[in-house]
Amino acid sequence: MTNITFGGFAMAKKLSVTIELEMTVPDDWQIIETTDGIGVLKIAPDQFLDLTFEPMITSDVEGSWTNAVSEDFMEDLMDMVESESVAYELKQTLN
Repeated sequence: MTNITFGGFAMAKKLSVTIELEMTVPDDWQIIETTDGIGVLKIAPDQFLDLTFEPMITSDVEGSWTNAVSEDFMEDLMDMVESESVAYELKQTLN
């Protein structure tokens, strides 16, 4: 068995993150699938939106957060992701 490390530290824990997002969106937004079967939102002609995992970092937990990470950090982080699931559902609301 190979030991997995990140920043020189051995991996010893499993992290599970649940993110649920509810939005009120324009009526003309649609859920479509890519040729790979991945669901995305069509938000305008020739404009699509994919809501997915994006890491944010900071050196001050009360300060500003950014997604400006090094390519190496992002590659290492993504190597740790064992699975990701994104599901879209549009429900008609009454106005």
